[in-house]
Amino acid sequence: MNESPFLSYQQAEQILSDAELILSENDVMQALQHMADEITQVLSQQHPLVLCVMNGAAVFAGQLLPRLLFPLDFDYLQVKRYDQQLQAGKVRWQVAPSEVLRDRTILVLDDILDAGLTLAAIREKVLQQGAWAFYSAVLVEKQTGLSKPIQADFVGLTVPNRYVFGFGMDIHGAWRNLPAIYAIKNDNQ
Repeated sequence: MNESPFLSYQQAEQILSDAELILSENDVMQALQHMADEITQVLSQQHPLVLCVMNGAAVFAGQLLPRLLFPLDFDYLQVKRYDQQLQAGKVRWQVAPSEVLRDRTILVLDDILDAGLTLAAIREKVLQQGAWAFYSAVLVEKQTGLSKPIQADFVGLTVPNRYVFGFGMDIHGAWRNLPAIYAIKNDNQ
């Protein structure tokens, strides 16, 4: 790695060329529509406040929201566990939602449900702030084989227990902009 926290062009290109496509753009788009249909069935009459977990869920939220054809409010929050590393750390709040959560139905959108610690921490904070109901939607759930402290209410796709990137998920800060989902072949990167 270089001294910058970001990859060089050559490093980013090498990672992508070495990666394996595991979910195509078509797979992701079909999953988004299926999720939108499920969310609509459950939440269309509740005028939820939708919270996007930045930065990872920005692409997911941007593609999902136009498929939710019912009244909703939108805000974001930001927590960090990875900081452009491959190993997760402690949950750190960087931006709390600016909207009032009390007596609201909340739908949190996140890119990936891995160990579940981030989403569990978000649920705890949202409920502590007086939310009436908490729902979560994740683009992908990683099949870790381990017990998780939370299960998402809506899951788009499942991925193997490998480091994945694309469609909002990054690798060392790069490749959030890919329309499909890739996995690195060597998890020691």
